[in-house]
Amino acid sequence: MTAITPAPAPPSAPASARMREMTVRGLILGALITVVFTASNVYLGLKIGLTVASSIPAAVISMSVLRALGGGTILENNLVQTQASAAGTLSCVFISFPCLVLIGYWQHFPYFQVMLLSLAGGMTGVLFTVPLRRAMVTHSSLPYPEGVAAAEILKAGSDSGSPESLQALMTGGLVSAVVTLATGGLRVLADGASATAVWGGAVFRASAGFSLALLGAGYLVGIAGGIAMLAGAVIAWGAAVPMLSLLLPNTAHLPAADYATQLWAQKVRFMGAGTIAVAAVWTLAALARPVAAGIRDMLRAGRSVGDGDRHRDLSPRTLTLLTLLSLGVLFGLFAAFLLPGTADARGMLAAALAATLFCGLFGFLVAAACGYMAGIVGSSSSPLSGIAIIATVMIAAFLLGLERLGWTPAEFSAGGQRLAVAFALFVLSAIVASSAISNDNLQDLKTGQLVGASPWRQQAALLVGCASGAVVIPPVLELLYQAYGFVGALPRPGMDPAHALAAPQPALLVTLVNGIFLHRLDWTMITLGAALGVVLIAADLLLRRRGAALPPLAVGIGLYLPPSVSVTLAIGAVIGWISTRGRPALRAETGIGTMLASGFIVGESLTGVLLAAVAGATGRDDTLSILPSHAGDVPKLLGFLVFVAICIWFGRSIRRE
Repeated sequence: MTAITPAPAPPSAPASARMREMTVRGLILGALITVVFTASNVYLGLKIGLTVASSIPAAVISMSVLRALGGGTILENNLVQTQASAAGTLSCVFISFPCLVLIGYWQHFPYFQVMLLSLAGGMTGVLFTVPLRRAMVTHSSLPYPEGVAAAEILKAGSDSGSPESLQALMTGGLVSAVVTLATGGLRVLADGASATAVWGGAVFRASAGFSLALLGAGYLVGIAGGIAMLAGAVIAWGAAVPMLSLLLPNTAHLPAADYATQLWAQKVRFMGAGTIAVAAVWTLAALARPVAAGIRDMLRAGRSVGDGDRHRDLSPRTLTLLTLLSLGVLFGLFAAFLLPGTADARGMLAAALAATLFCGLFGFLVAAACGYMAGIVGSSSSPLSGIAIIATVMIAAFLLGLERLGWTPAEFSAGGQRLAVAFALFVLSAIVASSAISNDNLQDLKTGQLVGASPWRQQAALLVGCASGAVVIPPVLELLYQAYGFVGALPRPGMDPAHALAAPQPALLVTLVNGIFLHRLDWTMITLGAALGVVLIAADLLLRRRGAALPPLAVGIGLYLPPSVSVTLAIGAVIGWISTRGRPALRAETGIGTMLASGFIVGESLTGVLLAAVAGATGRDDTLSILPSHAGDVPKLLGFLVFVAICIWFGRSIRRE
């Protein structure tokens, strides 16, 4: 396969300016941006289970600040957004750390344990993806929607950006920002709509979101990925939920819509996790040869200089030393976590060592899977929660196996489930940190490839970003917990539970790991999902022989993600396919469609960060709401009409290019 040559520096930039890439002011700016995105993402994640992609907003902020300071280059901007996006992505540890509070093992978030585990886990996420860069970025046709969007923003903001491209980017961003403010802030437009029907006892539910960021991401994903995700949503809500509603009685007498949502959350999502697991393993097997070739090329190019600097990764020696250091920190943290609760020193050290090796081996596999998924749907839409579910199952099974072999502390045995559950969740936090960074790392490296950046400098910036984020995360978690508490875990008596943060992912993981250790987990849906994954792999192989494709991993993602995400992504993909059919030149990286789609992502991301900051400052997510209590379905109708109008305008704008 022919390598993709990295884009050269902008022709108008002098050689000396082009070399301005990693600077002190850039590192400081990246660290400052980190605080904003980390705090916002942790709050949003614990509030609604979603986060805002930080790569693109960071690029926009960086360009504005460095342009004001003077002398900024596209490569310096790229390094700032790389660092800030890593730190913002590391905030995804909100999925796992609160679990230890929910089970009552922690009464607060110990600073050094949370900081060091986030740092070491995040660093492994960077280091594990370095050998994958050539196979999954340079020699890959994966779309990397957010990576391409970030590159277009950087190009449009540089001297090489054409006026038409910059205008399209700004127009898309402005439209998206206004719509996001109207939906998430003022609440005059709904952010989605759904309809529920009951036929013969079976509950059917259709949903769609009105997010312009997802619309733009769907355009960048392309028709194959979009249709595959739509297929996953159809399987979930058109087959699985109706069948389960017929087979399982509604003992709580919930309304049809609520019952369908409960079945999806408690049953079908586990089916999606099983499909993702099988598809991820298959993907890794398919990538084995190019990954091996990428490692070989990396070793050969490790000492290259001169023009090869734009193709060079961190040296093998540096990778080895940093990996050993990170794993050593993890071993120390695992041993320290077990030490206060165990009297069996030998078993404690054996369990800590085994958990460290597990993080090393499983972490590399997860890094490849997360990087591939991010390449398909982007970092913000990649189902990190699904990876966390798979990791939870694997860790619990691993610890149970060690217990049977006698390689765990005696306290793990009968009556010691609480320590075993807590240790499993602590190890999970390292995997989540690694997965989150690897989910973002390759996206940033794709951006760097398109703007002509030096891979090794980006990788160094990612490591700095991990350190910046790890320092900020513990106090943010502690602040939110003490201010609001979590549903089912309030820090002080007398607090109003209505204001507690929902923490949906931690609650799900606690249920899952308790079910495994107490032998109460229903494996039926996971097994069904795995079987579906095998069928989808076979179908994809057959379709590829005929020039089509149905990526099984994308179908699993469609099963797992809310339908409002999957359907909206599919709409964007279909609009792109219809608008550019017969005119492939319109899909160019600098085309109006790509720039408008990038603008959609930029506008919603920046506005989402601002709204999150307002919510964090006031403690309310409806501070700006002007929606009257008697509005009824008017916001849904208005939101639908505005979304349809923008879709039509988006398609026509592409065709007019």
